[in-house]
Amino acid sequence: MNPVFLDTVGLLALWNRSDQWHGPAKRAFESLAAAERVLLTTTFVLLECGNAASRQPFRREVSLLRHQLESAGLLIAPTDADWQAAWAAYDRAEAAQAGIVDCVSFAVMHRLGITEAFTNDRHYAAAGFRTLF
Repeated sequence: MNPVFLDTVGLLALWNRSDQWHGPAKRAFESLAAAERVLLTTTFVLLECGNAASRQPFRREVSLLRHQLESAGLLIAPTDADWQAAWAAYDRAEAAQAGIVDCVSFAVMHRLGITEAFTNDRHYAAAGFRTLF
């Protein structure tokens, strides 16, 4: 299994047709789907998406994604160790001063051996991950 981590930036760009990154995100997502790549994310990223979509027309997409990921066992709850590692990285201002949700994502990705993220967020590249658009 060679999973891809779904980041908030990528998901919002995919759902929001007026997002400046919609085109590249859509093409990257279609490529992942064609290759039948396993896609997963954390509960924290899903919370970020839910907050961002609360007043947007793609609110339904967030709920649909939650149901799909939960039923497939691909919605990851960070462990206590992930939480501690994330706060330590945050305190050190690692990955170009990434936010705490990104730091949690990085900790989970390291634990699961994931190297690619569906995003163009520079913090992922700064943390050593490959961004897909």
